[in-house]
Amino acid sequence: MAQYPEQINNLIETLSRWPGLGPKAAERVVFYLMKQNSDNIKLLLNNIAELKNMVKTCDNCFNVSTQNPCKICSDKTRDQNTICVVSDPQDIPIIEKTGDFKGTYHVLGGAISPAHNISPKQLKIKELINRIKNNSYQEIIIATNPDLEGESTAMYLAQQLKPFNIKVTKLAKGLSIGSTIEYTDEITISSALKGRQEV
Repeated sequence: MAQYPEQINNLIETLSRWPGLGPKAAERVVFYLMKQNSDNIKLLLNNIAELKNMVKTCDNCFNVSTQNPCKICSDKTRDQNTICVVSDPQDIPIIEKTGDFKGTYHVLGGAISPAHNISPKQLKIKELINRIKNNSYQEIIIATNPDLEGESTAMYLAQQLKPFNIKVTKLAKGLSIGSTIEYTDEITISSALKGRQEV
């Protein structure tokens, strides 16, 4: 690491652990922050504090929210018979933007990935099964990413859900292999929702 003051090196090291930020990108962020006035830094620190203090995880679906249960789970006008299973909270807004899905969600908290030591036990699969056991659902839509981890997770979920005699579908056409839902446009997601196939 460059011979900067300890405070700079410490912040670079901390930021370089964040997703998508290596040491060089973290260094750029630190020097950008140093150019900001005190008000901007205070605003950033306040936003981080609010994020930690105000944003919670919904006990029902594991989406992020300022209320528990979250707004989607609390909305009785939504279709309570359908669950759309996603890997991460970031996937929900893009599906919501389509306007085509009016059901509820379940956030797994990732995808099965032996390479990253993520097993089914580390995901919210048991919680999904408990929801299904305790309610009458007509369809479970698996909306994991169309990459190796997402497809493995979808196959595992379909296998686990077979005994419940519920229609299980997954997103179909429109999503290219290796893409992620978070970065896919709503028109493509809409097409994938409408063309979902039973698994």
